[in-house]
Amino acid sequence: MSRKGIRNLCFLIVLLLGAFAALAGANRIRHADGSIEITHGVIQANEGDRYVGDLYYDLYVPKGADEQHKAPGVLLLHGYQNDHETNAAYAIELARRGVVVMSIDEFGHGAATAGLKERGYVNHVVKVNYGEESVEAGTFKNIGSTVRYRVLMNFSNLSFFNDTYTKDEAGNTLTDSSCGGIAAYAALSALPMVDDTKLGISGHSMGTWAAWTVAAAYTGSGIEPKATVLQCGELFRDSAYSESKNLFGVKPSFNNVLLLQAKWDEFSYFRDYKRTVNDELLRSDLRTEFLGTTAAAAAWNTTFGSFADGSARRMELLYTNHRLTTHHAGGLAVALDWFAEAFGYKNNIPATDQIAMGKEWLVLLAMLLTLSAMLPLAGLLFEIPFFAKILSPLPSRSGIKTSRAWWKGTLITMLIAGFTYPFMTQLGHALLPLPEGIFRMTVGNGFIGWYSLLILIMLGTTLFGWKKAKKKEGFEAFHGLGLARADQKERLDFGLLGRSALLVLCLVGMVYAVVVLAGALFDGLDLRFIWPFFKTFSWTRLGQFCVYFPIFAVFFILNNSKIMASGRSAASYEAGAKGFFGSWWRNALPMVGGVMIIVLIEYIPFFLNIGPGADVLFGSTFGGPFMSLLILFVPQVLVFSVICTHFYRRTGSVYTGALTVAALAAWIVTGGSAML
Repeated sequence: MSRKGIRNLCFLIVLLLGAFAALAGANRIRHADGSIEITHGVIQANEGDRYVGDLYYDLYVPKGADEQHKAPGVLLLHGYQNDHETNAAYAIELARRGVVVMSIDEFGHGAATAGLKERGYVNHVVKVNYGEESVEAGTFKNIGSTVRYRVLMNFSNLSFFNDTYTKDEAGNTLTDSSCGGIAAYAALSALPMVDDTKLGISGHSMGTWAAWTVAAAYTGSGIEPKATVLQCGELFRDSAYSESKNLFGVKPSFNNVLLLQAKWDEFSYFRDYKRTVNDELLRSDLRTEFLGTTAAAAAWNTTFGSFADGSARRMELLYTNHRLTTHHAGGLAVALDWFAEAFGYKNNIPATDQIAMGKEWLVLLAMLLTLSAMLPLAGLLFEIPFFAKILSPLPSRSGIKTSRAWWKGTLITMLIAGFTYPFMTQLGHALLPLPEGIFRMTVGNGFIGWYSLLILIMLGTTLFGWKKAKKKEGFEAFHGLGLARADQKERLDFGLLGRSALLVLCLVGMVYAVVVLAGALFDGLDLRFIWPFFKTFSWTRLGQFCVYFPIFAVFFILNNSKIMASGRSAASYEAGAKGFFGSWWRNALPMVGGVMIIVLIEYIPFFLNIGPGADVLFGSTFGGPFMSLLILFVPQVLVFSVICTHFYRRTGSVYTGALTVAALAAWIVTGGSAML
């Protein structure tokens, strides 16, 4: 092994040891230094006599809770695109304070085998709060198109509502808007260490609709929830409820409800379809009815009613956005005290004494260290003659663009990417006519819609640029596009593509091995930061990865070719850190700049109390999921740009970097997020 190889081996070992040390620290926090036991289990979900699927859960049991010393129990229900581990902050902090916590993977998410369509759907939609709609005003309307569109449009339609909402003339019905929560609540209440007179629920986003459904189902059961905490929830008129849908034949009612309201919630349902969250919203008829008070007396961060009779209500205003609500320290503190008050015990640990975010930061560190370890591993593999053939010099400097031409191309790229993002992602998400038995990932379909359009644009501009470049002296054909080695510049180099693909299989395989080991050694931990990133695959999800990866691969190969090869600068030829960072920012800007424009358009008006930019400019149809995803997407693409820059400078071609990030992106989309 060469000296360089030894150095790469040392870096690889140090990075992986660091990753596992961080995971060990995160797991210690999850267990609160041994005061919490975490186990895993499976619940069978059924609809009547029909088996629907298996739901997987984590169970957090505080030390000392057993059949003789029963503890309160809380069921946690995650939001859309998340999984049970997204609830870790609530699970850790509640269990530290003596509560047994069950956190489940809901329909279509995580390891659940039941798809999201098991929630059910109907062929109509309500465009305002349920109980406030009007056929004449067009707020109750029929819909059609793809199954996933109808499922997504029925998210705030709940299965305990009146038949007007939950059935249609075609025979479709809302079946279980708890997404398996009803079955999980029954399992939690039956645990020997749980006091079934002190049960509660908390859900975030999609999980708040599930929480409403669970509470409604168990009204009058004797084990009804003593408290419900909604993390970004929707409110409904009492007239929407149906007593015939309750498991015990009574009209649903809800004990001690806390609503955590995000000031900058990107989803219109959770702002009562208003553009901003302000005191006018607080004093609306719907909100004052919820609080049980008058408009003049209504106030944020104030408890109304009584815990003794279940009428306690509170709306806590949190200065955060939709996705960050799950780990907002202030909101979590209020929720901890709310459950304690409802269950009738005093927290032995102050609600503000929280450790859960330490776990998130450590797992983020482990993820970044593991991804970084791909680079020295590649360096080691390049010592092998088979993979060494991937290495090739960069094209000649004759293809470098002038500063003026580069800025022009970059700005055009940013504008095209930015202004197609809201429209094409939403089109793919719900309406693009993809075979739904094959393309089952709902958000993945959104990215396919966007990527497909960008692929067509990149192919067109590449062919146009090819014709112009062919007339110039020093034209290097496919080598100049980063698609061939220097000695094979006149044709697409499929040998290079194949070797690069095998190299990427080794690199991403190493990351997958870390995830498998992390799960085995540390009670199911994976690589994430608050939301799922890299999880182990079920066979079904592995199949979905194989469906989405080719499209992602084509996109990233063309994207890298346009940005890094065709758009290379003098910095691409400079060695060391100066050359790397000089290349990186020029690559990162066109890769992420377009969505950064959309971030500014979305949030500057929101922070100015005008409303989310997508809603103001394009309508609420183009707000919501893909706007809120930007908080994840931007840093993800920045990491991708580092990987792509490194491999282009190292190999002289775009294949290794492009295929690596395509595999990572497809893994993120298919590993645990929503599946129809």
